[in-house]
Amino acid sequence: MATDNSETFSLRLVGDLDIEMTRQFSAPRRLVFLAHTSCEHMKRWWGPRHLTVLECSIDFRVGGKWRIVQRDAEGNQYAFRGEYREIVPDELITWTFEFEGMPGSVAIETMTLTEKDGRTTLKAISRAPNQESRDGMAESGMESGARETWDRLEELLPELK
Repeated sequence: MATDNSETFSLRLVGDLDIEMTRQFSAPRRLVFLAHTSCEHMKRWWGPRHLTVLECSIDFRVGGKWRIVQRDAEGNQYAFRGEYREIVPDELITWTFEFEGMPGSVAIETMTLTEKDGRTTLKAISRAPNQESRDGMAESGMESGARETWDRLEELLPELK
């Protein structure tokens, strides 16, 4: 079920390298954080609905690697990978993010979580290696993909404990 998140989601370009996205969730930050820590959860919300997660590996620790492979209805596959750089439980995750279809274009992503009155604000900043990569990310459907992905996360959160 799609959610109207027009009041809770924003995306903006910052400077020459950054994309900043924010989204509010109707759940405590502990659960939003938990949803990012294992394949068990990530498989259920990562990516737009038209993509299926085929493979997922997560070594959720500083220095640990992650990789997710998705497939669309036509059989096309999309793989993403990275390494965790910083983890502060329930507050922050920093990792590298690379679309394997564009090898070498590695972004640094930092997700921070703040909670007020049982609602969590997720702020994600993606720092691209150069402006061309940043603009390419922004023009690739990132906004609609992130909206739908985070709608799916919102739907999963009530099931987490």
